[in-house]
Order: sequence, then C-alpha cells, then structure tokens
Amino acid sequence: MTEKTAADAEKSKETRLFLFLVICLFPLLSVAIVGGYGFIVWMYQLIAGPPGPPS
Repeated sequence: MTEKTAADAEKSKETRLFLFLVICLFPLLSVAIVGGYGFIVWMYQLIAGPPGPPS
C-alpha cells in the first residue's frame, strides 16, 4: 500500500514539475533569450552603426 502512495506522489510531483516547465519556465526563458538577443543587436548597432554599405 505504501508503494502505491509513494508512486502516486512521485507521479503527481512529476506532473506539477512538467506543468511548471511548460506554462512558466519555457515561455519566460524564450522571451528572455529573444529580448536579450535584440538588446545585444541594438547595442552593437549603436556602436558600429546601422547595417549596409556606407553612404
């Protein structure tokens, strides 16, 4: 009987972890990565100038 409850508790814990990863962590992480990349490109263009041939 204790093995069944321990297995159920582990499955419940894994389900909550999966939902946390899918609903919270992955969207926040993807927004942070894309935003960080955009910020880096923006700072680079402030220093090096816009892309394209010089006029």
